[in-house]
Amino acid sequence: MSIAPVSTASLLVLIFSIVCTFNFIEAARNNRHVTCGTVLKLQNVDYKVRLHSHDVKYGTGSGQQSVTATELQEDVNSHWAVKAATGKHCERGEPIKCGDTIRLHHLATNKNLHSHHFQSPLTGNQEISAYGDDQGEGDSGDHWLLICSGDNWVRTNPVRFQHIDTDMYLGVSGRTFGRPINGQMEVVGMPNPYSGTEWIAAEGLFIHPTEKDSGSRVHTEL
Repeated sequence: MSIAPVSTASLLVLIFSIVCTFNFIEAARNNRHVTCGTVLKLQNVDYKVRLHSHDVKYGTGSGQQSVTATELQEDVNSHWAVKAATGKHCERGEPIKCGDTIRLHHLATNKNLHSHHFQSPLTGNQEISAYGDDQGEGDSGDHWLLICSGDNWVRTNPVRFQHIDTDMYLGVSGRTFGRPINGQMEVVGMPNPYSGTEWIAAEGLFIHPTEKDSGSRVHTEL
C-alpha cells in the first residue's frame, strides 16, 4: 500500500499548530495572576458556590438588584470583570496587587458588586447588592479591598474581599432562597473573616500580563 506524500504546505500547518499549542500551554503555566480586565467566576471556598447576580430585585432592604451564589458552574450570570476603583485606572493585563481597591463588575447586567447599611433578607447580616447606572458607574459602595497573601492575586490562592465603606467581608451565609431564586445561597457582608468569606478564581478569561499589548489571553471554560 502506498502512502501519499505530505505537501510542504500541510507540513508547515502541522508545525505551526504544534508550536501554537506549546506556546498556549506555556502561557497558561506562566499566567498565575488575576489581572486588570480579567473576567472570572468567583467560587466560595467553603460552600463551593459561585458569586452570582441577575435582574431580580430584593423584596426587602434596599430593593436593589440581588446578589446570590449558585452551584451551577456554567451560568453566564456568574461572570465578573475586575476593574479599578471609581475614577482610577489600571492597565489591562496588569496583576492585581494584594491590598488594592477594586470593583467587581457584573457583565450580564452592567452593575457593580455593592454593599451598604441594609440588612440581608435571610440572616440579617449586611446586604450585598449589585448597583450602578446605565454606564455601569456607581459610588464608593462598590469598592472592595483585596486581602491576600504575597504581592499579587494568585489564581489558585484563596482571597477575601473587605468592603471599604463598612469594613464587612464578602461571604456566604449558608442559607438558601425560595422562589423566584430557589436554591441559590444568600451572599452577605460579615463582620469577621471567618467561615464562608474565602473565595478563589474559578473559570475565567485571563489576560497574560506579559502580552497585554497584543491582546493575548489565557482562558478556562467560562
